[in-house]
Amino acid sequence: MDRQRLPILPLRKQHIEGHRLTRHFFSSRADLRMAHDVTSHPNSVMVWEIPGRSIPWLFHSTTVGRQAKELLQSKFDWLISEKCIMRRQIVVLWGLLCGLGCLATPAVNAADATRPNILFIFADDLTCQAISTYGERRKLLETPAMDRIAKEGMRFERCLVTNSICGPSRATILTGKYSHKNGFYNNTNSRFDSSQTTFPKLLQGAGYSTAIIGKWHLISDPTGFDYWHILPGQGIYYNPPMIDNGKQVKHSGYTTDIITDLSIEWLKNRDKSKPFMLMSQHKAPHREWSPALRHLGWDHDRQYPEPETLFDDYAGRSKAISDHDMGLDRTFTDLDAKFRPAPNLTPEQLKVWNAYYEPRNEDFRKANLTGKDLVRWRYNRYMHDYLACVKAVDENIGRLLDFLDQEGLAENTVVMCSSDQGFYLGEHGWFDKRWIFEESLRTPLLVRWPGQTPAGSVNHDIVSLIDFAETFLDLAGQDIPAEMQGRSLVPLFQGQTPADWRKSLYYHYYEFPVPHRVRPHYGVITDRYKLVHYYKPDVDDWELLDRDADPLEVKNFYNDPAYAETVKTLHTELERLRKEVQETGDVPREAYGNRPFEGEPQPPQPAGKKAKTKAKTAQ
Repeated sequence: MDRQRLPILPLRKQHIEGHRLTRHFFSSRADLRMAHDVTSHPNSVMVWEIPGRSIPWLFHSTTVGRQAKELLQSKFDWLISEKCIMRRQIVVLWGLLCGLGCLATPAVNAADATRPNILFIFADDLTCQAISTYGERRKLLETPAMDRIAKEGMRFERCLVTNSICGPSRATILTGKYSHKNGFYNNTNSRFDSSQTTFPKLLQGAGYSTAIIGKWHLISDPTGFDYWHILPGQGIYYNPPMIDNGKQVKHSGYTTDIITDLSIEWLKNRDKSKPFMLMSQHKAPHREWSPALRHLGWDHDRQYPEPETLFDDYAGRSKAISDHDMGLDRTFTDLDAKFRPAPNLTPEQLKVWNAYYEPRNEDFRKANLTGKDLVRWRYNRYMHDYLACVKAVDENIGRLLDFLDQEGLAENTVVMCSSDQGFYLGEHGWFDKRWIFEESLRTPLLVRWPGQTPAGSVNHDIVSLIDFAETFLDLAGQDIPAEMQGRSLVPLFQGQTPADWRKSLYYHYYEFPVPHRVRPHYGVITDRYKLVHYYKPDVDDWELLDRDADPLEVKNFYNDPAYAETVKTLHTELERLRKEVQETGDVPREAYGNRPFEGEPQPPQPAGKKAKTKAKTAQ
């Protein structure tokens, strides 16, 4: 018997009340004796043995709550050694009633009984500022469903991305590898290599039912999934065409609702003899932020508090920061402003849409706003639309949580809610993402794992999307391939941070010049500092950000003599990380996209890939 893979179950009150204890069979008494000696297992366990039968019962001893212990003692007169439980040792409990065997359900596959289901809820461009459990100063929106996950589980404060853009983040989650290792650098000309090892393939091979529903955005077809039903490309907000296991289909309604409808339908019809892993992935709240019709006017024309840096002038900063194309003062299109309606609305939907937007658009035209007044109008229009999209996501997360409860699945399902990166809600005058700055670097991560994750807990360690694949595999009891570059978050979920947990993270953004003219840059991130190098095509600038001294990240301390030692230390750490992640050579030209830099001839297209003549819009 492999001591590291000994099946372990949580013991909860309902297991006793509902007589649903699950058996694990050992082949011999020697196996049982070995079970008593699993001192290397990171979690304490209890082995319950029925006299005269070689059927022990394994549970996390730390999950035996007060009510469960009282039920055990009152109904079955079992002996529980509190001393042994507190010492996190193995406890053998001898049943004193001969009728214990009647509690057992019919024999099930031990691996399936001990491995949790996984529900991964993923939104696009969902930022922490829009989720009420993260405590944004502006109090932009109440998100009761996402807050519920945090209340019943754990909120991660420092979940960071390694390349703040949609497709690359998705590729990183699937592979557990940085962009330069999985080959998906940008949203312009990258195509996911589906022959790579991915966690869905490994879970599928390990007996999980696997499905992905919603936004995929990796060009090639999904692999490793028993079922996939995805949006083509970016997808649209209303009446979306989708691809159902390779077949083109058309849906009617609001895309956020449809993705949840399909997710629940799959959960109902899945192979119930297997644990499941479902990736339910929303388009929302991606640009152009089209709300559900039911949420038009949801905020009653609220004038939103402004971020302190709405009118950031980028003084004393690199040209890379000031010469962008993603500001509310310069990049707000007619589609963003809702001067044009969302694509693909039916005549009935368009009528409702126009009834809300057109009177307000007419008021805007009459006002003839300019300068800061124009920026403020755009900011408030943006807040209404973006937050309405988040409101719909939250409602649909609530539907999924309710379904788990109704079907009795919640207790053995790990729920993870996250996003491909953060997003700017007016900070520095911006929308979008891409930068190493906090609002786009930091992404939400909320986790609920009943019996394992302490309710209402908060984690401040540096974790990353690059850890997700390893985490899913660890939850399923599978080995983690050596090629993956992250670490399992399972110990953190259980409230235990390993002594050697990372203190820094490497970051690299590539895509330039379209969209948004954000210069390529890489850097090292610690709890306090960021050392950043903007290096192409017309800049070679270093910046040091100090989140303690300057939480708004509007100052560059790189040339401040007081930070000389810090700069030296961070340069050393940056080089160490670049070696560790194996990105020390030249970056291939294709990593930046297929649009030429200023003064550059048309760059060569990647070998073996179809050239794209223009970048995708609305990335």
